[in-house]
Amino acid sequence: MPADMNDYFKKRKPTNDKSNQNGDGNNNKNNNLNFEPPFGGSSKLINSLIIIGVIVIGFMFLKPFTIINSGEVGIKVTTGKFNEKPLGPGLHFYVPIFEKIIPVNVRVRMITYSNNQKQVISDGSMRYEGGLRRNPAIRVMDSRGLDVDIDLAVQYHLRPEAAPTTIARWGTAWEDKIINTKVREIVRDVIGRYTAETLPQKRQEIAKEIKEQLQKRVDSVSGRPVVLDSVELRNIELPKKIKAKIEELQAEKQNVMIAEQQKERAKREAERKAEIARGEAEKNRIEAQGQADKIRIEAQSQAKANKLISESLTAELLQLKQIETQKAFNKALEVNKDAKIFLTPGGAVPNIWIDAKDKQKSSVVGN
Repeated sequence: MPADMNDYFKKRKPTNDKSNQNGDGNNNKNNNLNFEPPFGGSSKLINSLIIIGVIVIGFMFLKPFTIINSGEVGIKVTTGKFNEKPLGPGLHFYVPIFEKIIPVNVRVRMITYSNNQKQVISDGSMRYEGGLRRNPAIRVMDSRGLDVDIDLAVQYHLRPEAAPTTIARWGTAWEDKIINTKVREIVRDVIGRYTAETLPQKRQEIAKEIKEQLQKRVDSVSGRPVVLDSVELRNIELPKKIKAKIEELQAEKQNVMIAEQQKERAKREAERKAEIARGEAEKNRIEAQGQADKIRIEAQSQAKANKLISESLTAELLQLKQIETQKAFNKALEVNKDAKIFLTPGGAVPNIWIDAKDKQKSSVVGN
């Protein structure tokens, strides 16, 4: 070893010093034998590098640290005992073998119960995708024992401060024990009080009742570790026979509604025509009344005129009219001397004359 060789040559140094006095040739030979080992000064550095390498390899292999992301909390377990205080997001160290840190998701999570999703495995088991947990639809029986599939979605999250006690008490399968089983029990109880035919009409009422009961059951858990965010009733899948019956009833109701609408339209049309007829009759009555009023008014006017005329006739006026008429006949006689003249008694009415030559009749009316 280099250390032993140093000791060896140091012990031989006095002898070499004596021989150096004998001559220069021997001096060169002693100089060649007196040297320092090439690695003697760097042995401590090599040892340090080896120790550092062992520490790095052990650090990487054992990995005595973990990183907690946002939306998560860490639970430190020391020799099997859970620390009640959760660790926040960041870098955390622990002692391997004796300690470990379990990251727990405290984000909003969702469980869906549906048959219309490709993520559900054929054997009915569950599949996780981030914070989404997918299950087959909940099959329950109505009040008459008919199978009904309920499509439901439930949102919830774990309270960060309650994460250590929750995992210590319920384990990592806390969702099955706190959420999943309660959802199935409540859906079974609520749907079992209704018949399949009435479920679609009472959908809002059923959804509200499921949410209220699930909220009570989740809040009743000791320590209230879970917060229920929402419950959504997405679909109610009825048996094929019930669905066909409901569709038939809906078709009959639709036909009745169409008949009622046609009846209402016919009624409105009849009322419209009756209103038009009443309008026409009223129009005719008003026109007839107007015509009668016109005739009456004209008759009254004529009667008044006749009365006025009769009251205005005097003997002197009649004599004047007769004179005027006689003058007209005299002028006519001057033109046709062969005319025959007939005078009415008293001369109160117009005279009539006839032309004998052309056999034409004329009458002259004098007022």
